[in-house]
Amino acid sequence: MSAELNGRRVAVLAADGVEQVELTEPVKAVREAGATAELLSIKGGAIQAMNHDVEKADTFPVDKQVSAVSVDDYDALLLPGGTTNPDKLRMDASAVAFVKSFVESGKPVGVICHGPWTLVEADVVRGRTLTSWPSVRTDIRNAGGRVVDQEVVVDGNITSSRNPDDLPVFCKEVVTQFAEGRQHATT
Repeated sequence: MSAELNGRRVAVLAADGVEQVELTEPVKAVREAGATAELLSIKGGAIQAMNHDVEKADTFPVDKQVSAVSVDDYDALLLPGGTTNPDKLRMDASAVAFVKSFVESGKPVGVICHGPWTLVEADVVRGRTLTSWPSVRTDIRNAGGRVVDQEVVVDGNITSSRNPDDLPVFCKEVVTQFAEGRQHATT
């Protein structure tokens, strides 16, 4: 276990339908680097993860509801994918406001696969370069962002990846960015 992230608190924002591996692997990486990770969601209880968007996987207990926390409580944010997860998040005003405030704070954000849908809803991709799952790319462009097809992209405080195949490189880069704690305020 490295100590790169000792003392850092990472918010992991997810809802039912999160792609399990996109939740578990980044959380494992930040915890192994010494961070504390808390699962936030739009409701209490537990969330249902999925494998390949259609097969039920494990459930995960929610630590806190996103409506009850502040950006000031965390040093970094993880936004895993899965098709229905960000779709649920972008329909929740508290989740969208939290993501918008987090990106605008300049604190580091890691997002993968369909996760950028929440960034699009929060109107924080304008002028940014990201990567994502192919079906999300038009939404990013329509929201004023630029899309590239790369394993991982770092633009200011946002680190993005395309899909579960990119997890090894994404997890490594997220730990690096979270350790640097970049402050790139966009306001």
